[in-house]
Amino acid sequence: MSTVAPNDPAAARGISRRTQSDIYRAGISGQQPAVPVDVHALDAAAQAALSEEAYAYIAGGAGAEVTVAANRAAFDRWQVWPRPLRDVTNRDLSVEFLGRSRPTPLLLAPLGVMELAHPEADLAVARAAASAGIPYTVSNQASFPRERIVQSAPGAPRLFQLYWSASDELNASLLGRAEASGCEAIVVTLDTHLLGWRTRDLDLAYLPFTRGMGIAQYTSDPVFQQLVKERASVAVPGGPSVKVTPKTIAAGVSIARKGAHLTGSHNLRDNLRSPLPRAAVETFLEVFSTPTLTWDDLAKAREWTSLPIILKGIVHPDDAEHAVDVGLDGVWISNHGGRQIDRSVPTLDVLPEISEKVGGRVPVIFDSGVRTGADAAIALALGADLVALGRPYAYGLGIAGEQGVREVIRNVLAELDITLGLAGLTSVGQLDRDALRAA
Repeated sequence: MSTVAPNDPAAARGISRRTQSDIYRAGISGQQPAVPVDVHALDAAAQAALSEEAYAYIAGGAGAEVTVAANRAAFDRWQVWPRPLRDVTNRDLSVEFLGRSRPTPLLLAPLGVMELAHPEADLAVARAAASAGIPYTVSNQASFPRERIVQSAPGAPRLFQLYWSASDELNASLLGRAEASGCEAIVVTLDTHLLGWRTRDLDLAYLPFTRGMGIAQYTSDPVFQQLVKERASVAVPGGPSVKVTPKTIAAGVSIARKGAHLTGSHNLRDNLRSPLPRAAVETFLEVFSTPTLTWDDLAKAREWTSLPIILKGIVHPDDAEHAVDVGLDGVWISNHGGRQIDRSVPTLDVLPEISEKVGGRVPVIFDSGVRTGADAAIALALGADLVALGRPYAYGLGIAGEQGVREVIRNVLAELDITLGLAGLTSVGQLDRDALRAA
């Protein structure tokens, strides 16, 4: 069963009708979707398919995960008005973004360490996004270098997410590579200058980066490689001891397998003997982020790239307004899916105010708590220009690889299309507060 983009001529009656038809026709011969359509079943199937550590890392939130729940509960405070007796034969999901027409208002949020879900990780996600014409925000913590991701889906729309590191030279190099590889914009994630208190990961004593996972953008970067060589050349006596267990050995092998960019060898034995792969993990943990980042630092990004710069991790309306005032090109409302601050303000609750302050001057992107097409419709009605999908596509990847991501995207878009039509509307541009009722 193939995913059909909303502008596909074969989907003349809308992606929702085509998706329903495809699923029910396949059902005649006993074929069911590759991933559950129901979001609760999708979550459960992902938990069954993934390792305990992988599911905890992807699904988990900060603290008692009150923010994760609050993001979802915020959607329950809104209801869509059904409006029948209107001609909704033709429905248009297209939007303008970064000077181009896009077939839908959906994009994929940056998710790191997708090798936890599937060996093809970002490559599979990139191909799935390309099949629907959806921009994919490549994570700074991807499992493959962005150049390899570009090769997996050449010509597809993509953005690059930057985690602002402690090395400006590294930041400049990462942005230069993003521009050279054809990314349309830079998404600077602001809310990870301190790593959140992620209780599920802490209980499992598991952080994938310490296994050399999710750092391919770094190990493939010439500036980072030089930092690693400098660190490896300086012996650090009396370092923390690590108890040798089968898991210690497995971690060492994992780190060595990721060392090819540094050692120039794909031979596991060579990489196990080299100090560079382990030094790369230590270097990454040292430079990954910086708590000193301020508004003044952001001005440097203009020197490093000519691409539009979007700030991700904005929740306070004053921060959103300041971003526009200082000339940045977009605001991405996000609390990192509840992964950074427990008891954070839910993003949907502040979307209307932020949209009122900055809407029309720069694009407003929204994430955190989005699970369905109806969720996307509510966010668009409250002022978002685009809606970013996160955990659901990671679940699809873990269950069924590229096909799973394709189906998750398709299902969200199909429900958005149905919601639009049943609300009596024919384009996403018509979604506004009049389409909603406060619960």
